[in-house]
Amino acid sequence: MTRFEGYAALVTGAGRGIGAAVAHRLAAEGGQVLVTDIDLAGAEKTAAQIREGGGAALAHPCDVGDAGSVRAAVAGAVDAFGRLDVLVNNAYACHSDAPLFEDEDDDAWARDLDLSLTGAYRCCKAALPHLAASGRGAIVSIGSVNGLQDFGCHAYSAAKAGLISLTRTLAGHAGPRGVRVNLVAPGTVRTPAWTGQGRDPDVLAGLYPLGRVGEPEDIAAAVAFLASADAAWVTGAVLPVDGGITAVASGFKNAAP
Repeated sequence: MTRFEGYAALVTGAGRGIGAAVAHRLAAEGGQVLVTDIDLAGAEKTAAQIREGGGAALAHPCDVGDAGSVRAAVAGAVDAFGRLDVLVNNAYACHSDAPLFEDEDDDAWARDLDLSLTGAYRCCKAALPHLAASGRGAIVSIGSVNGLQDFGCHAYSAAKAGLISLTRTLAGHAGPRGVRVNLVAPGTVRTPAWTGQGRDPDVLAGLYPLGRVGEPEDIAAAVAFLASADAAWVTGAVLPVDGGITAVASGFKNAAP
């Protein structure tokens, strides 16, 4: 498929995991991709892999916690490709909960909300004029099932729930400007974040009706659909890509006597 032939996209947090898979998928379908990450070496690695596979990609540093860095990344995409058609908000932060809520760290809470929610706000704000000018602009944010149900992580969950709300309100504002705004809500996905924690996501596979955890490519496929003309009449949508975990409380049922 070449659904993104002639398109230019910017993906945040694309140095690894879901962001890298999204960048690969958009490029594989013909798009030009600006691979951004606070970890420039990671972004450069993803971009190089895309180019080695015959795709078009450039790397650019981007700290979504800094408005100037975000504006520079958006300008970098427009300068490099002459346009911007797709923004994918993937960068985030998540800290583990304290045993007691009253012991939560205020700085960690603020960081999770700033990078996961306000960071997406900064990216949308900087990109929206260019997306509107493209005539086919699309924003796809990576949310989480944590924004829909209780899976722990107070700050991260609050940020992802806020991102769902922003998706809906921005869809109403941006629709008349020709820009669609949607969100993918993944369940457990096998990413380097799990490796960094020394944990195996497959221990959770039995909780999912489909019997496995997600792969980054599962999320990338959903993002590609929502960003493409195949979803031309879809905006303000929240698409769970979660193996059925939010539809069926399988863990609870399996544990019941």
